[in-house]
Amino acid sequence: MSDLARHIDSLSRASVLCVGDVMLDRFVYGSVERVSPEAPIPVLRIERETAMLGGAGNVAANVMALGAGCRFVSVVGEDAAGLELVRLIAKETGDGGGLIAEPGRQTTVKTRFIGGRQQLLRADAETIAAIESEEEVMVAARTGMLTVGAVILSDYGKGVLTDGLVAQLIHAAREAGLPVVVDPKGDDFGRYRGASVVTPNRKELMLATGMPADTDAEVESACRYLIETCGIDAVVATRSERGMSVVTRDQATHLPAKAREVFDVSGAGDTVVATLTSALSVGVDLADAARLANLAAGIVVGKVGTAVVRAPELLSALHEQEWRSGEQKVAALAQAVEWAERWRARGKRVGFTNGCFDLLHPGHISLLNQAKAACDVLVVGLNSDASVKRLKGETRPVQAETARATVLASLACVDLVVVFGEDTPETLIRALRPDVLVKGADYTIATVVGADFVQSYGGKVVLAELVDGQSTTNTIKRMKL
Repeated sequence: MSDLARHIDSLSRASVLCVGDVMLDRFVYGSVERVSPEAPIPVLRIERETAMLGGAGNVAANVMALGAGCRFVSVVGEDAAGLELVRLIAKETGDGGGLIAEPGRQTTVKTRFIGGRQQLLRADAETIAAIESEEEVMVAARTGMLTVGAVILSDYGKGVLTDGLVAQLIHAAREAGLPVVVDPKGDDFGRYRGASVVTPNRKELMLATGMPADTDAEVESACRYLIETCGIDAVVATRSERGMSVVTRDQATHLPAKAREVFDVSGAGDTVVATLTSALSVGVDLADAARLANLAAGIVVGKVGTAVVRAPELLSALHEQEWRSGEQKVAALAQAVEWAERWRARGKRVGFTNGCFDLLHPGHISLLNQAKAACDVLVVGLNSDASVKRLKGETRPVQAETARATVLASLACVDLVVVFGEDTPETLIRALRPDVLVKGADYTIATVVGADFVQSYGGKVVLAELVDGQSTTNTIKRMKL
């Protein structure tokens, strides 16, 4: 365990070159209230649109989320979607210069139309043809290899990784002493000859070998067949609920799945290859790198859509048993937003309340129980020490935020605690978009911070009954008598 924890810390020093098929994943959200009079189809009233990196771009996003550096090289079209990808890559990696615009090529865009919580349609626009800019890609890749510790080839079969380019990339990387990890596509793994590791899923493994891959022994045999016939050093086969198998010429290790709850497997392969390669880039051996990748896969399949895993999440999962009733329920804002989206996608109502909760008393417990009764999952916003000091004076808080967060997290009625440093939870509420907002009855709905915002999208504001005579200030006064 301690070795894996040290490896997680080392990911901040990792640096990876990723070459592959980049895509723009666009999501169009809205509501459906009627059927079109023109055809028996729903009418989507569009409310918002978002765009994120897809394909090999999601691999790069996963590398960056771990705290590692990523040089990214791919090919886009000379179109608006290509420009948007340049912007997104630059935002994610700090450098969008590795995207090569090819005339006459259409950037791959996958647009998903979502009504409420239901995906209604996916529309794809793309060019599936071999690129004509292999030389430019190689120049950019060779430059990237000068400053990284490992290389990822993320093959989605859209034409960037041609047979000739794959061979050149693997040769150049191995010549530079860099491990090459391939997330493969298709049934011919011979085109990846010379790769350090390939990471097929169970279906891809069976397609490439024509062999069964149900039991550990069958998977091991199929992986060894690839190693011997395709000139690959090792195979890391992902097997969904059966975990992961790490097979080399000399040995095989079968790792059980780490997911407590599988919600969405979208992009899990991207997370595996990103984590595995980031670890290899800083000298972690293949077995431990695979253990970290398996741990990351267990986290990401519990999230909604194509998601990323962060180093603190890996560390938290590593110590899950020790932290399960305490620190695991204390989250940063970005993680809390992901959890809230996940809960809502499962049809749960997300509730929110906030406060200083300094010296927890029966009044606090009553508020929290009433808040939980009004929703399915309750997120509590907790004022930081600095925030409490500004609001309550120099002698407060009595308990530090770590202690206050730990006490709150131990309560069965509290599902998540988020510490915030502002004087009000306005930013937190706008990020979480709770379905139910709860405050004490000493407020009116008009004076509750965030009430107007929550009500604007149909959320509910609840005023909880107060317990007479209960306050932290009064408790402190009695202690001084």
